[in-house]
Amino acid sequence: MHSIFILGRQPAIGRAELESLFGAEHIQPLGEQAVISDIDPATVDFARIGSSIKLAEQLSVITKPSMSSLHTQLDRVVMERAKAIAEGKIQLGISAYGIKTSPKQLIAIGLNLKKSLRKAGFSVRLTPNQETELSSAQVLHNHLVGDRGMELVLIRHGADIIVGRTVAIQDITAYAKRDQGRPKRDAFVGMLPPKLAQTIINLGTGETPADAQTIILDPFCGTGVVLQEALLMGYGAYGTDLETRMIDYSTKNLAWLREKYGVEEPEALEVGDATNHHWTHSTSVVACETYLGHPLANWPRPDKLQQIIGTCNVIIEKFMRNIADQIPAGTRLCLAVPAWKAPSGKISHLPLLDHLEKMGYNRVSFRHSSEQELVYYRPDQIVARELLVITRK
Repeated sequence: MHSIFILGRQPAIGRAELESLFGAEHIQPLGEQAVISDIDPATVDFARIGSSIKLAEQLSVITKPSMSSLHTQLDRVVMERAKAIAEGKIQLGISAYGIKTSPKQLIAIGLNLKKSLRKAGFSVRLTPNQETELSSAQVLHNHLVGDRGMELVLIRHGADIIVGRTVAIQDITAYAKRDQGRPKRDAFVGMLPPKLAQTIINLGTGETPADAQTIILDPFCGTGVVLQEALLMGYGAYGTDLETRMIDYSTKNLAWLREKYGVEEPEALEVGDATNHHWTHSTSVVACETYLGHPLANWPRPDKLQQIIGTCNVIIEKFMRNIADQIPAGTRLCLAVPAWKAPSGKISHLPLLDHLEKMGYNRVSFRHSSEQELVYYRPDQIVARELLVITRK
């Protein structure tokens, strides 16, 4: 059984995350928006993957279909799947990726499938398409996953169409609870989304199995989002921060997490300046969002931008040189470092990225994503997060 991953808003980051978790040889891109893997979907812990929005099981490959033959072949696939569904009304929906179609055409396909299923004695409710892709909220609200759910995902792969059935969906409600429900938040230090924290951890840990003996160090822990997600994923966690207030916030947030989710306590939380701190507890992986500089509402003057870049570069380089002397060769790090996106789309990077080897690091390369693509940002953001994946030489 093959898995299909539908990727999020920045697919290159999703491909790198999956490659990090499963290995490049086990995944294959399907156009821009999806990845297929020989990993059995039943073995995938989808709740820990931050940059994929849907997980599907492959049902069929339709070879060089026309729109008319697509109807016939989908009838066969759906009928086979319907026989395995629990008794009750089937919740049917369709999403298309990389296929030249329209919501109207997908609704027509859905109505034909509904008609065939009803003729065979099944009760069916169709979720109509407003777009060619049903959103996570639509899939959850319309119960398209679960015993009686059947969201079909149709994905163009060359001249063929791969058909899958969604078996898991990104739980946007759970993410919101973990983000907005925490007792301590601080907009000034930045709001790291929990799903991005998961991706940072996965890029840092790679294929390392999750266990409490694998300690994730966050030297810029802030309010504790990375530590929170590491604990929920089954890792140990060790956090430090320059500010006493942030350690207090992390302490309160992780106490809340233990009460709500029953996770273990962190290995340690301590005040420490990452540029000169000595970490006394064992560390397996470093995963963090570093200093991003001041938030920017407007694109700054060139001299101001260079000043901001220079300040961030000095702090982060000092940190990287400091920790390089304290971690063994081969230790892997994923650092979310700042980058700046101009209105033209041009990205300004930290100068230190050109001198990683001199600082004692090798950059990890990915087969299915380039280094330049691993920059996380929202459309209206100036300060972006560049995901720097490196190992200690």
